[in-house]
Amino acid sequence: MITIPNECYYIIFNNLQSDYKNLFSCALVNRHWCRIIIPILWSDSKLPFKDIRLIEIFILALNVQEQALLIPFKIILPSHPKPLFEYTNYITSINGDIYDGIRNWFHFGGYETKWLENSIKCSLIAMFLRTSKKLKFICLDELICNQIISENLSENTTITSINLKYISNDFKSEF
Repeated sequence: MITIPNECYYIIFNNLQSDYKNLFSCALVNRHWCRIIIPILWSDSKLPFKDIRLIEIFILALNVQEQALLIPFKIILPSHPKPLFEYTNYITSINGDIYDGIRNWFHFGGYETKWLENSIKCSLIAMFLRTSKKLKFICLDELICNQIISENLSENTTITSINLKYISNDFKSEF
């Protein structure tokens, strides 16, 4: 039996990158293919950040310090086991949809405090900055910029572009 080099698999599967459904099906074929395909799937800049299931996967990746930001609000963290992959390692961009996803998860859980929503935003953005090894672009909400975000942002050397959303009572603008 002749084995195909991994480089060939990368070329083949990268050509399927825009065909999410079939690429996902290929990831289910065997462990070898899965290890090659998962980074391709999760590097897509069109990840459905609005989906609350995705937000729950991200919450599972929070470390103790990031979880500590949520303790005062008595948030019930997902009780699922840790994912098999560290999906956030593969993410290359985080767009503003992440905030809609957090808001969706926030309301689905029955939480109503704006401070709580901001704590979740802060925890998740800190986690992305800490774990995402290939992150190039991030959209930041000015309400979550704090010391933890600043420290993680200064340590992340892969980011090449930041979109800072400034929100005031009178207008919303993006820089």
